[in-house]
Amino acid sequence: MKSYEVNFDGLVGPTHNYGGLSYGNVASQSNSQQSSNPKEAALQGLAKMKALMEMGFQQGVLAPQERPDVAALRRLGFSGTDAQVIERAAKDAMPLLVASCSASSMWVANAATVSPSADTADGRVHFTAANLNCKYHRSIEHPTTSRVLGAMFADQKHFAHHAALPAVAQFGDEGAANHTRFCREYGEAGVEFFVFGRSAFDTRYPAPQKYPARQTLEASQAVARLHGLSDDGVVYGQQNPSVIDQGVFHNDVIAVGNGEVLFYHEDAFLETEQMLAELQSKLARVGGAFQSICVPRSAVTVEDAVRSYLFNSQLLSRPDGSMLLIVPEECRGNERVWQYLQGLTSSGGLIREVKVFDLKQSMQNGGGPACLRLRVALNETELAAVNPGVIMTAPLYGTLTEWVDKHYRDRMTENDLADPQLLLECRTALDELTQILKLGSVYPFQIN
Repeated sequence: MKSYEVNFDGLVGPTHNYGGLSYGNVASQSNSQQSSNPKEAALQGLAKMKALMEMGFQQGVLAPQERPDVAALRRLGFSGTDAQVIERAAKDAMPLLVASCSASSMWVANAATVSPSADTADGRVHFTAANLNCKYHRSIEHPTTSRVLGAMFADQKHFAHHAALPAVAQFGDEGAANHTRFCREYGEAGVEFFVFGRSAFDTRYPAPQKYPARQTLEASQAVARLHGLSDDGVVYGQQNPSVIDQGVFHNDVIAVGNGEVLFYHEDAFLETEQMLAELQSKLARVGGAFQSICVPRSAVTVEDAVRSYLFNSQLLSRPDGSMLLIVPEECRGNERVWQYLQGLTSSGGLIREVKVFDLKQSMQNGGGPACLRLRVALNETELAAVNPGVIMTAPLYGTLTEWVDKHYRDRMTENDLADPQLLLECRTALDELTQILKLGSVYPFQIN
C-alpha cells in the first residue's frame, strides 16, 4: 500500500495583523504595529500550496479561526451586542482586542501533534490539539482547531482525536513545531522525536533565562502516552536553552527532519551526540538508517538562522530518494545562509535542490514555510478517508483565490480591528469557506 506525507497548510485568516503578541519571537516583536496585508498573506500561502501540489506532493488546506473571538472577550467581562463588545474592548483594553483578532492559527505546525497509524498501538492516526497556553492569543485556538481537525479527519475507524492537554504551565504544548518523525517509508513504523525546552518537575534540566520555554518534557510525554507510542519508538531531546534566549522559540526554528534525515544547527540541542545515537539506534530497529546534517555555527550563526528562518523550511522527499528544501526569500537575502545552501546542494549529498518562496507577510509576523504546514503521514486508505473538500486541487486553488480576493482587505492596522464591520466580513467569509471545504458547522457563530 502506498503512503504519503501530506502537508496541510494553514489558510491565513482575514484579520492577519502585526500585533507583536509573541514574546520570544524576534520577528513578531520587531514588526509590531506595522500595517499588514491580509490578502497578500493569504495569496502567498496559497501560491506555496499550489506549487507543491504541482510538484507532485500531496497537499491540503486547514481553515483559519473565527476572529475577532467575541466569545473570548465575553469571558473577560465585555458585554452587549457583538459590536458593543468590540467597541468596549477597543476603548478599555485594546491589547485584549488585538489578542482576540490574532490570525496566528495560520501557523498550523502549532495546531496539533500527529502520530501516524504505523506508530500507534491501535493502528489509527492520532491527533492531539496543542493547548498553546504560553500565549493568551494562542491559548484560545484549540477548541476550534479540534472541531476543524475532526471535520477533516472524521472517520473514527482511521482517526483518533484527543483534547488539548491541561492548560497550565507544567503541560505547555506547542504541537508539531517541537515534533518530528523519522522513518524509512511514511507507511512504516518510525521514531517520533519530541523536543522540549524545559522540565516542569525535574530540576536537573536547565531552562532559558530570558525567553520562556514553551514546550515541557511532561507535555511531550503525555502526548506520547495518549497516542499509544512505544518506548522504542520515541526519543526526547532538549532544546538548548541558550538558543531559546536568542529567539529560537520552537525547535522548528533551529532544526527540521524528514524521512531518515535530521537537518539541524550545531547549537540546537543539549546532549547532542547522545540524542543522535539514540535516534540512530531506535530507527535501526525498524529498518531505518538515520542520517544527520549539522550546520556549523562557523558557517551560519544562530542569529542568521533566526533572521533567515533557514531551518523553518520544508524538507521534502523526491521520488529518486533525494530531498528538496523549501525556504523563504529571506534565506537568499542572507549572504552567509545563501552561501551555505549553495555549497550544500552542490556537495552531492541528500539535499539536492533549494526552492525559494516569497512569504514575507508570514515571515514578518514570525512564521516561515514550516510554520505554515501540519504534516500528516497517511496510507492510501487513510488518505481516501480524509474529507476530500480540504485536499488541494487546481479547481480548489482557483476557488480559494477568488474567495480571498472577494473577502479580504489589503491593509490592516490596529485601528481597523476596532471596526465592527470587520467581524461581519470575517463571519461572512468563513461561512462561505466552510461550504467550499465541506466542513459543516465548526465556528462558534455557526454553532451558537
